[in-house]
Amino acid sequence: MSNKGIIFDLDGTLLNTLQDLADSVNSVLKSRGWAQHPVDAYRFFVGDGLPMLVRRAVPEDVQDQSVINECIQAAREEYSRRWANRTAPYPGVLEALEELARNEIPMAVLSNKPHEATLHTVGHFFPDGYFQVVQGALPNGAVKPDPEPALEVAARMGLKPDQVYFLGDSNVDMYTAVSAGMTGLGAAWGFRGRQELLQAGAHYILESPQELSAYF
Repeated sequence: MSNKGIIFDLDGTLLNTLQDLADSVNSVLKSRGWAQHPVDAYRFFVGDGLPMLVRRAVPEDVQDQSVINECIQAAREEYSRRWANRTAPYPGVLEALEELARNEIPMAVLSNKPHEATLHTVGHFFPDGYFQVVQGALPNGAVKPDPEPALEVAARMGLKPDQVYFLGDSNVDMYTAVSAGMTGLGAAWGFRGRQELLQAGAHYILESPQELSAYF
């Protein structure tokens, strides 16, 4: 087994979930008579969990916390019905995971999705059991960019932080990598793009999943 391992972000890194997330939240906005957003706008709403996504999507003049909470709950219900409609692994992801698995590279997933949803999503799209650890957001637990969850995942993998690559598509992921003492790999194919990743401290930028094997 390699003395290096990798932690993957989920949405925008392994899976293109943007359309299903956008459809879910736009459905909530439409039900309240509010303006909906184009799918590309959701690239900049995601990354900090569904509650923050909803806060960013609702009109700025909506300040009533009870209304926002209702929208968050409604978005959860909408997404629970839509989460696999248009979502799929990015091109090259399955092949890259297969190659890493053949080379016995330890792999894990760390997402800001709720933990049960993360387990369910990974089990559905990646049933071959590539990952030693799959971790989502726990109630009252720390989430990215706090380094604590990443450090816990690395410990469960039997690796020290400097033995871990952290691959993600957003500034949240790169902040996590830097603060955890891991090597940040930026997924340029994801939601945010090269510039944000570099500004957030990415050590390396990958243009495609196929480039992963070069790091092991």
